[in-house]
Amino acid sequence: MPWSNQGGTNENGSQSPRGPWGHSPSGSGSTPPGLEDYLRRGVGRLRAILPRPVFTRRSLALIGSAALVLWLFSGIYFVNAGSQCIVLRFGAVSRITGPGAHFHLPWPIEVAYKSNIDKANWVNVGFQAEEDSSQSPSDVPEESHMLTADGNIVDVNFTVYWRIVDMPAYLFNVPHAQESTIKAVAESAMREVVSQSRFERIQTVDRGKIQSRVRDMMQKIVDGYRLGIRITGVKLLKTDFPAEAIGTGHEMQEARAEGERLRNEAEQSAGTLIPKARGEADRIVEDAQAYRQKTIAEAGGEAQRFLAILAEYRKAPDVTRRRIYLETMSRILGPVNKVIVDGGVKGAVANFQLPPLQKAAPQPAQAAHPSPAPPVPADPDAAPSGGIQ
Repeated sequence: MPWSNQGGTNENGSQSPRGPWGHSPSGSGSTPPGLEDYLRRGVGRLRAILPRPVFTRRSLALIGSAALVLWLFSGIYFVNAGSQCIVLRFGAVSRITGPGAHFHLPWPIEVAYKSNIDKANWVNVGFQAEEDSSQSPSDVPEESHMLTADGNIVDVNFTVYWRIVDMPAYLFNVPHAQESTIKAVAESAMREVVSQSRFERIQTVDRGKIQSRVRDMMQKIVDGYRLGIRITGVKLLKTDFPAEAIGTGHEMQEARAEGERLRNEAEQSAGTLIPKARGEADRIVEDAQAYRQKTIAEAGGEAQRFLAILAEYRKAPDVTRRRIYLETMSRILGPVNKVIVDGGVKGAVANFQLPPLQKAAPQPAQAAHPSPAPPVPADPDAAPSGGIQ
């Protein structure tokens, strides 16, 4: 049964609502004012105080429409060439847009962050560049002083070049500390490489190698951190002794340079003499091998000749013996000046003038081990020594 169906009169004769059990909900007495009454009275008093309203419903609608249009237009954005824009929807990555005009839902639904990905960024380590280019950069000793492998302290100033390749990783993995993180990574990598190199090689032949090693090491570290950048280059600007020890250090460097020069001269001399000695040794070995082959060939020929003579001697001993004798005498007496007198002429005294004895022409130098000549028998009828039968 609803409350309105229950009738009754109050002290003033007016009808008052009663409950389902026949009496008013609050018991006897008047009904206290409710919340709606308080609000109605407050609005009435406020209207009495305030003047007539300036804005009507139509003007408020126009203002709201204009505000909505402006809010929607705030979502239009432009991306320049070489840049990218990442759009976040309620804090999560929604999309990445390239150059051109784009639209995103206005704040607070979506937010856009633009960044130039083609821009060459750099960070200096070991020094601080002044805004006025005419002034020399100021040194930062706590960053530049490093220890080398040979126990020297070297003052190293270098610059690291990098660019963005992954915008979400660059913006959100290490927020607000990208450059300081890159600088710390560069200093750590350079200290490790310098600690494995000698001072004089850092200044001379190993500069390019050190730059490549630091770049590769930095790239490996930032990839592990997921910074979203690529290290494009490392350039060494200064590698010298600290200012406090630069004089002594240069003297030591001059002494080392002199030692290096002397060592290079020695290596150059060795590079000239060693090939020459090796060539001479090869020539001697080749001469010895040639002499060996010649001696073997001559010995083989003499053996074959001896066997041939032996075979002929066995066939005709007398003829062979005389032939050997004549050949031997021809070889011995051929180059000698001589006068032959027939022994059969008797009673005649030959009167002639002997020609002057001419000095025999020098014989060509024989080999170190000439082959022995066959023995010359004293008598043509005697058998040659050697016991040929």
